[in-house]
Amino acid sequence: MDKQAHNIATVGRILIAAIFIMSGLGKIGAPAGTQAHIAAVGLPFPVLGYVVAVATEVGGGLLLLVGFRTRIVAIWLAAFTIAAAVFFHNHFADQNTMIHFLKNLMITGGLLQIAAFGATRFSLDALRRARIA
Repeated sequence: MDKQAHNIATVGRILIAAIFIMSGLGKIGAPAGTQAHIAAVGLPFPVLGYVVAVATEVGGGLLLLVGFRTRIVAIWLAAFTIAAAVFFHNHFADQNTMIHFLKNLMITGGLLQIAAFGATRFSLDALRRARIA
């Protein structure tokens, strides 16, 4: 990958990470509302779901941001994003819900690109590879 492609891919990784970090921080600020929403869609154990969602979004977002274990993190976040689309954005008669469903699919597409190609040279993964070599 040339320098320009690394720069563009790095910006893309940072932007996708920011979505997860901001969403997770929003959940931290509204635990009762998030847990109620989880329960409202019929998922069991809303407190556990809340903890998993916050850990996934904040933790996974930060790991993606710095590019640590990038491929594994991207796959986890992609699975989480698809699950969120299926469980929370499945009322397709509502245009807003359909937009959120499609947004989740688009984010998943970006995450799968990251999983396929890995972190760029601007990542902790690249630093780890350089130390090993």
